[in-house]
Amino acid sequence: MIFRQFARFATIAATLVAFLFAAVSAQEVPDRSLGEGPFDRLVIRGVTVIDGAGAPPFGPADVVVEGGKITRIVPVGAPGLPIRAESRPEAGGREIDAEGMFLLPGFVNLHGHIHNLEDGQGVPPDYVFKLWLAHGITSVRELGNGAGAAWTSGVAARSARNEIDAPNIYPYPVFRGWTAGEVDTPDQARARIRQLKRDGAVGVKFFGAPEEILWAGLEEAKKQGLKTTMHHAQLDVAHADVMDTSAHGLGSMEHWYGLPEALFDDRTLQDYPLDYNYNDEQHRFENAGKLWKQAAGPGTDRWEEVMSTLLQREFSIIPTFSIYSASRDWMRKRRAEWHDDYTMPELWKFYAPDRNAHGSYWFDWGAEQEAAWKENYRLWMRFINEYKNRGGKVGVGEDAGYIYSTYGFGFIEEMEMLREAGFHPLEVIKAATLDGAKILGVEGETGSVQVGKRADLVITKENPLANLKTLYATGHVKLDPETNRPVRVGGVDYVVKNGVVYEGAKLRDEIKDMVAAEKQRLGVAPGPMPIVDFELQGN
Repeated sequence: MIFRQFARFATIAATLVAFLFAAVSAQEVPDRSLGEGPFDRLVIRGVTVIDGAGAPPFGPADVVVEGGKITRIVPVGAPGLPIRAESRPEAGGREIDAEGMFLLPGFVNLHGHIHNLEDGQGVPPDYVFKLWLAHGITSVRELGNGAGAAWTSGVAARSARNEIDAPNIYPYPVFRGWTAGEVDTPDQARARIRQLKRDGAVGVKFFGAPEEILWAGLEEAKKQGLKTTMHHAQLDVAHADVMDTSAHGLGSMEHWYGLPEALFDDRTLQDYPLDYNYNDEQHRFENAGKLWKQAAGPGTDRWEEVMSTLLQREFSIIPTFSIYSASRDWMRKRRAEWHDDYTMPELWKFYAPDRNAHGSYWFDWGAEQEAAWKENYRLWMRFINEYKNRGGKVGVGEDAGYIYSTYGFGFIEEMEMLREAGFHPLEVIKAATLDGAKILGVEGETGSVQVGKRADLVITKENPLANLKTLYATGHVKLDPETNRPVRVGGVDYVVKNGVVYEGAKLRDEIKDMVAAEKQRLGVAPGPMPIVDFELQGN
């Protein structure tokens, strides 16, 4: 026991030294240290396959991966009977005994941000990447960060070569503002899009702009072959709701801004209080929680018009339910058990009520605000579920690093909230895998368990269809019938990205050591962090 405690302390100390060394460059991403492979031949034995394309589970099967791609999926028997040895593929350089386990495609996170030590979140990119991998996320659509487009493209290239511990990254840098700088004319808009293309972008994220600038940017993006998505900022939504932007070629939307505004049938603008100020975060988010009630409801002519038009335009929606979930239950979100071991203290500080931090709008958040948001969710979820039922593409994104949402955990919570909205668990998995790949335009490369596709895979002992909570890095607590005592189960067992095999337990330990080391450096006690009177001593 003493030896184990010493070894654990040594690991934390080493992690602290590495963290401080990395801090020399806030944007530095260290070389890969955890994953093994890719192998000439990897064989995953006896697994039950959930293919991500909507098929029910089947197995046992052996899955063969060669050179980072799936080359065979071989049925080797039936449940409850011995494996047929004569059916099994020959051995590989690496074998995973997955009998009784479940295999899924790697998850596609359509709304990620690679924050770094110079951002308000104060976390290193390596921490973000490992949290994503630990939750089975093997592809991320990156929608802007403080380091800029060229940096993101460089990191994406390193990840594609398996040089770092990270998912595959698809850069969608921001069009205007933040690291993009100002864009004030149509000519500047077109030049900005061309520069993003040169910087390695595969898509563009829009927020808003005056009409002629926004339309010029969308037009140029189409000309350059760049995909597009948009957070319809409330400052510009009066002339740019989803009916407007999709008519100008926008491919997808983030969150829900711009959608209820398109559903207005007895007004043109949100019913803002007369003392409203957009830069007051409580004003912004409190009144956002009253917006869906101002829109035309289910079954109305306007609801049908907007729904059918977006479907006809093959428009995609990434609702990011989870990033706003604290709005309906702040206490539950801030006391999520993963914060104790997995949330960095600087990130925790960023979450706290603060007029200077985006998404820290808890200036006086109570029962009235939460009740309004619960009704907001009821109507919003109704639209999204119906959109999916009628053939619309709905993807899964987390937007973590804000509003008490920690990377990776927010993605699994998003899957849970799609289930709450009415998705069958198989539909949730499909949204998180193949539909996400389709929205990215890479469904020929990843998104389902299929011969010829990249070996981006998740392997877990627990059945995620029966309980999505088992995908959290903290797992799930249930009663052990043999001992009559609670036990913790779950957590992803293996993640395979581009054929590189990661053990979930090693990823989780690495992240916990990072957090423990940073708490030690900043004088923060282990365990739950306080909501009030929280100070960081080591800054």
